[in-house]
Parts: sequence; structure tokens; C-alpha cells
Amino acid sequence: MNDRYGTDVLSTDWRAPRRGRATEAPATLGEVVEEVTADFCGEIVAVDRDLDVLTLEDRRGRRRTFPLGPGFLLDGRPVILTAPVTQKGPAKPTRTASGSVAVETRARVARASRIFVEGRHDAELVEKVWGDDLRVEGVAVEYLGGVDDLADHLRDFRPGPGRRVGVLVDHLVAGSKESRIAQGIARSPVGKHVLIVGHPFVDIWQAVKPDRLGLEAWPTIPRSIEWKKGVCQHLGWPHRDQADIARAWKQVLGRVGSFADLEPALLGRVEELIDFVTADQGDR
Repeated sequence: MNDRYGTDVLSTDWRAPRRGRATEAPATLGEVVEEVTADFCGEIVAVDRDLDVLTLEDRRGRRRTFPLGPGFLLDGRPVILTAPVTQKGPAKPTRTASGSVAVETRARVARASRIFVEGRHDAELVEKVWGDDLRVEGVAVEYLGGVDDLADHLRDFRPGPGRRVGVLVDHLVAGSKESRIAQGIARSPVGKHVLIVGHPFVDIWQAVKPDRLGLEAWPTIPRSIEWKKGVCQHLGWPHRDQADIARAWKQVLGRVGSFADLEPALLGRVEELIDFVTADQGDR
């Protein structure tokens, strides 16, 4: 008769943990680990050698800090996480800021297709997070001063087969001037070669997760106050003139290290544009 409990409980190391004994492993940025006591699983986004702690970010963007050491699972195996060994030279990133796998290649020759981005701050944010990806794909990003200028830009560019245009505009909502311009272009002869998308934010600043600036949520600013100035006032930042606003934006942009610092509503729109302008051209 088979004994489901085994014939000799001492024939193996009964003291060994079920998952195996923990081994040391460096806390490498980008790896996904689980902290077993808190049941928190996330990507390692920061390691502080001085405080001997690491920060994990889960798939919902929530961050928690834990002490280095035992109590972690890596690929299902118990590990004792240690601070990574300092390299002589800067480590080459394994992923771009957008989360794509970094590739060792020169930027390709520019495609004929383009991405137009309305707003200087919007364009700077797209460059910071997706710039590496776009250079690899050979896609140039052009700053669009306003959606009113879009028709002129398209007339000069002449979209067509192999010359697609993706456009990111501010606050594209039904019934707005922007939506009427977008609908008119979609109905035009070049419409199938142009994709216009918008984000739902009052301003591109709101695409940055508020907790990156120590906020629970972006403040609600009365319509009588210019939005950026109202935000700066709420944060206690100077906001007297445009130079103050420019410096404030640099502070906001400085809190963005990767796609994980941005709201999904912007991520999806930009990825949609990149897919559109880099797709194999079947629109002949």
C-alpha cells in the first residue's frame, strides 16, 4: 500500500524551507519581487544605500519602501536582497523611460511620417519619456503651436501613403473647437493618413501623477485664475510671470523618470500615435 506521507520522514532534510533556502541577490532596478510579510509585489524602482532600503512600485503605481535583507521572493525563490555592487562606469539601462526594452542600435534614418504635439510642455514630456523609442523608430516629433495651425502644417507636409501624421492635442472633448477641427480633417482626402488624439487633462501637467509632487490630487483651480498660476500658488511656488511658470514646469518635469510617473490616459494616447506612424503602410 502506498503511504502518501512517505516511509521515512528523516530521509530528506525536513528542516529545509518548502521554497528552498534564501540566497543573496542584488536589488537590481527593474526586477519584480514580492515582499512576503506585506504581500506586496512590485518593480524595484529605487535603492537607497545610505538608508539600506528599497522602493517597490506595483502595477497600480503604488509605492512602498522596505528594508533590504531577507523576506523577498524573486521568481518564486526566497532571496536576501542586498544593495547592488557599484560599477566603475554607469550601467546601461535595460529599458527606456517608456518601459520598452533598450536596444543597442543607432537611430534609424528618419521616416517620412511625423508626430505633431500641441504645446511646448507637451512636446518636452513626450521627448523625455518616448524620445529614445522614437529615435530608434526614426520618427521625428514636431512642436505644434496650436490646433488652429494644424491644417497649415498638414498642407505643407502633404500626408499620404508612407507619410502618416499622428497628432496629440490638448483637451480634445466633444463639441469643442479642437474636436470640430479634428472631425474636419478626418473627413478630408488626407484623413485616413492622419490620426488625431487628445488627452483629458486641463493641462499636460496633470498627466504627471500628483503624488510625485507630494499631492493627493491636482488642485481644482477656479476658472477666473489661470490654471498653471493657480497650481503654483497652491504649491507655494513663485508664479508672477512666465519665467516663474517655466521654472515650475521644470520642477514638474524633473519628477518624471519614466512612464510609471504618468497617468495611463496619456500613455495610451501616445502609444497609439507611435503605433499608427510606425505601422507597415497598408493605406496605399
